[in-house]
Amino acid sequence: MIDTKDSIILDFFSGSATTAHAVMKLNAEDGGKRKFIMVQLPEVTDEKSEARKAGYETICQIGKERIRRAGDKVKEEAGDNAKDLDVGFRVLKLDSSNMEDVFYIPEDFNEQHLFNYVDNVKSDRTPLDLLFQVLPELGIELSAKIEERDVNGKKVFFVDGTYLIATFDTDVNESTVTEIAKMKPDYFVMRDASAANDNVLDNFEQIFKHYSPDTIRKIL
Repeated sequence: MIDTKDSIILDFFSGSATTAHAVMKLNAEDGGKRKFIMVQLPEVTDEKSEARKAGYETICQIGKERIRRAGDKVKEEAGDNAKDLDVGFRVLKLDSSNMEDVFYIPEDFNEQHLFNYVDNVKSDRTPLDLLFQVLPELGIELSAKIEERDVNGKKVFFVDGTYLIATFDTDVNESTVTEIAKMKPDYFVMRDASAANDNVLDNFEQIFKHYSPDTIRKIL
């Protein structure tokens, strides 16, 4: 229930995100840590509406701007009482799988497919796309704290500290894998195509068995 200070409030028809505004305001009033999940189809605004004239092509865009403005207003009105109030939010869009469809019946498969699907990830997907695919698979909240750091010249994501460490960069070598293993993450994820060469994949398991045997490893 919304009167529980650590509730998660879900609104499947969020519209202009009035519910999100109410949750932030209530948190400011009683020091709660409630979270909200707003769900809205990308419904197009009427071409003659004031919203469209203001540049909002979909209801989702209105909702995002409403949350931004409401958060600033709530903090301003609450003053010192809201100095630790978290009004941040993350916007996610539902999409198809990040992975290529590589399933063929024998008569539809030929030698060229062996080269076409060396990389099993769709070419238009970003590292963040892959990271947000992994989070629910590992039971990690989509609202988890994410930091991006440089490890041996490679972009590496740290989720909730070292709970999950992931990299989807290219040419990841054994030195980078070793540095990450020494941090002893609970989970480590990388792409098959990220490895600089076959030796990295061959030695991957041995490196983690030596430095962090309890780390759960996943290769995309």
